[in-house]
Amino acid sequence: MRIEVLGPGCPRCHNTLRTIERALQELGVVAEVVHIHDPREFANRGVLFTPAVFLNGVMKASGRIPKLEEVKRWLMESQETNTQKSERSSEESPMTP
Repeated sequence: MRIEVLGPGCPRCHNTLRTIERALQELGVVAEVVHIHDPREFANRGVLFTPAVFLNGVMKASGRIPKLEEVKRWLMESQETNTQKSERSSEESPMTP
């Protein structure tokens, strides 16, 4: 799982990062968390307001600090989606002797 926070490094960005770290810790989830400071990257991704949060390449929030429970929900949904994909993949794979 990859979480990216796009923003200039302002207090709101740091609060967003702290919220994400806390959610990860409380759920016991491991993820790569990256803070992207480059305004060109903001433009490339269509970010108009910072901080913006991307989870596995999908924008989850922009222009606000997400609430802890909201971040936890994103993380749990992402894990469920990954589990379902993994289960489907193993069902579709032929068994080898």
